[in-house]
Amino acid sequence: MIRLGLTSFNEHDKLTGKKRSTLYEYAGYLPLVEMDTAYYGIPKQDSVREWTKSVPENFRFVMKVYSGISCQGEWQQYYQSEEEMIEAFLTSMAPMIESGKLFAFLIQFSGTFSCTKENVQYLEKIRHWFAGFPIAIELRNGSWYTAKYIKQTLSFMKSNEFSLVAVDEPQIPTNPVPFFPYVTNDQFSLFRFHGRNAAGWMANDKDWRKKRTLYRYNSEEIADLSEAVEKVARETKEVGVIFNNNSGGDAAGNLLEMKAALKLEYKNLNPKQMGLF
Repeated sequence: MIRLGLTSFNEHDKLTGKKRSTLYEYAGYLPLVEMDTAYYGIPKQDSVREWTKSVPENFRFVMKVYSGISCQGEWQQYYQSEEEMIEAFLTSMAPMIESGKLFAFLIQFSGTFSCTKENVQYLEKIRHWFAGFPIAIELRNGSWYTAKYIKQTLSFMKSNEFSLVAVDEPQIPTNPVPFFPYVTNDQFSLFRFHGRNAAGWMANDKDWRKKRTLYRYNSEEIADLSEAVEKVARETKEVGVIFNNNSGGDAAGNLLEMKAALKLEYKNLNPKQMGLF
């Protein structure tokens, strides 16, 4: 199955026709969403439970993990140990896990997370902490993909049952991360499309959020990406595709183009609100 989805549920008027949509409304159109709420702070378990109640049985969540877990947050001011942090996160996520609506926990590392012995060991700790859970690893440092390390990278991902995220992002000369749609877990694969706006990707001013993913894929690019998704779908049980190119509100439109290209139709979604007549 190929599931198409977007980052967040409440900012895609080209999908729902509303400026601010609820999760319930979003789940009337698509069977997958990426939630980054937990990245900024571990949510209350009751909030997670409400999310799972708002969507139908066949809906799935890609949950970006807390920033402290991906080495990007100062977790020490909130938790006494890494184990306490992990326990707090998994306790929070229990309703989603128990509901069967978790597609994967997404661990998105920063561009400084390079291919080193220490970082490989940290990934081994990740697998220990999340034993038995579907984990998607997004690497934003090109060293993992170099000729020197790529075979070991793929072998490591396979042996630990990680799904290496196929990332489409701007190619920065100092740190190029290639689009690499390769299956490392035959149970699930994940694509994330961030756009190809190199200048915006490197923006570091107060308006960086308005620039970082400001990009609309053209029809040829959508065709190429669709072909890659179809290829991976033949090699893995489930494929998740997340469009994150939404600084200019382009993600939903591009998703709908891919949905048409792949001839996808989704059933058993939430009912859409009907008019009075």
